[in-house]
Amino acid sequence: MSTTELPRLAEVTEGAVTVDGVRSPYLHAGPADDEEAVVLVHGNPGPKEDWQRLMTRTGVVARSVAPDMPGFGGADKPKRFVYTVDGYARHLGGVLDALGVRRAHLVVHDFGGPWGLAWAADHPDRLASLTMVNIGILRDYPWHYLARIWRTTGLGEAFMRTATLPATRLLLSRGNPRGLPRDVLVRMYSDLKDPGVQRAVLRLYRATDAAAVSEYLHRRLQDVHPPTLVIWGARDPHLPVRWAERQPETFPGAQVVLLENSGHWPMHDDPVAVEQAVLPFLRKVVGSPVA
Repeated sequence: MSTTELPRLAEVTEGAVTVDGVRSPYLHAGPADDEEAVVLVHGNPGPKEDWQRLMTRTGVVARSVAPDMPGFGGADKPKRFVYTVDGYARHLGGVLDALGVRRAHLVVHDFGGPWGLAWAADHPDRLASLTMVNIGILRDYPWHYLARIWRTTGLGEAFMRTATLPATRLLLSRGNPRGLPRDVLVRMYSDLKDPGVQRAVLRLYRATDAAAVSEYLHRRLQDVHPPTLVIWGARDPHLPVRWAERQPETFPGAQVVLLENSGHWPMHDDPVAVEQAVLPFLRKVVGSPVA
């Protein structure tokens, strides 16, 4: 490529599907009707826009979709939704069925990891590949300090209610040496002040034993062997890098890429490095038969 030649980018559009009465907007790029798709699943606090830049690149390789999951972004935030890993996995399955996606190249981050992996455990024949960004099978994982606050009744509500933008910026600066873009910081703060998002976060964390969920998923997925890429910001204070190095316990042959100067959101603080890992991997696996 010459110095003046720009990379080809896909147009990203928006749609929406409704699963069991819960509406999920989604971003889309690439061929509209392909049954094989890159499926990008955000975590806490989301939303789908976490993946927008990456989708302009993955949409050139394959159909790409990124939904807002219930309680986050523009999705519905109903009190009656089951805010558990299983509840989110069922919703993700409904989204993929509604969009006609039969083979999924999962790209997951944060809580999108257990949601997507739980779906994959129930549909191993539909998992074409797996890319995990600062998430994975967290065997023996002790909750990080923020999670412990959110899991404590009363304290979690008070913490969210009294948070300010400067305090949020200071909190997120820990473990993010490159810093997060201001628009991302403002969006995260705004999302976490939404009562519906707060309800989703608190219910989800209080319903989830991360180590137990991971052990369960390890047992169900250790014989599946999807092509697997692990990308990990090594400065992540919430999910220390030692768990990146343990992913081959569940996914033998996993390619592990460590980003030494990135934190928990490498798609925001080092998007070029993320793309340089993800795009060659997807070009290799898209269109390949499921093992």
